Amino acid sequence: MVDDDEGLRTCIADYLAAEGYGVGVARDAPSMDQALAGAGCDLVVLDLMLPGEDGLSICRRLSEFGGPPVIMLSAVGEEVDRIVGLELGADDYLAKPCRPRELLARVRAVLRRRNDAADAAQPGKADYGFLGFTLDAARRTLRSPDGVVILLSAGEFSLLLAFLTDPGRILSRDELIEKSKGMDADVFDRAVDVQISRLRRKLNDNVPNEVIRTVRGRGYIFDAAVSRGPAPRLAAQA
Repeated sequence: MVDDDEGLRTCIADYLAAEGYGVGVARDAPSMDQALAGAGCDLVVLDLMLPGEDGLSICRRLSEFGGPPVIMLSAVGEEVDRIVGLELGADDYLAKPCRPRELLARVRAVLRRRNDAADAAQPGKADYGFLGFTLDAARRTLRSPDGVVILLSAGEFSLLLAFLTDPGRILSRDELIEKSKGMDADVFDRAVDVQISRLRRKLNDNVPNEVIRTVRGRGYIFDAAVSRGPAPRLAAQA
């Protein structure tokens, strides 16, 4: 729980602890980094307005380096802040003041989605292949046809996994939101469009053809054959 309001972070931490979660607290980015270096965590509840490095910057940093899922909190409550937070990799966004019980529901939902993705990636079924790409759903790692790791935000990963589990079919924005975030997530269409645009660029940088096509007025379609199973490992370099 990262928030510079001592009373709020203590209240939320105590509430979540009473529900059976182990909770660490931090007041800013340096104290959060120190806590994460000492022990891993499954999820970060992150305030937007912090002294020093703000929540958006922290969220971007955690997402880029494959960190834990993030639920952002903000007293601002503006739609633009929600969209930017989701674009930068937040898994959910909740306006303050919020009821601890509502935050608990969001925490459970985000962790459940993460666990569902891990459960889907059982031995022998952990990899999705398409056009020379390999997505390891368990490790949340995308490799290009050349074997280079392509960094994906949490939102980009969720959308790609949604496409790979239902290729060749037109998916509306609402379907993509449901498949990638869950019906309980407060996600805006514009955020989905932006994340798909970023994901599309990352894929198109490595293949000549458009992989994710827009179907005007209906949604998007993943236009590539998808295989599932263990991917061949790259040979060690001599």
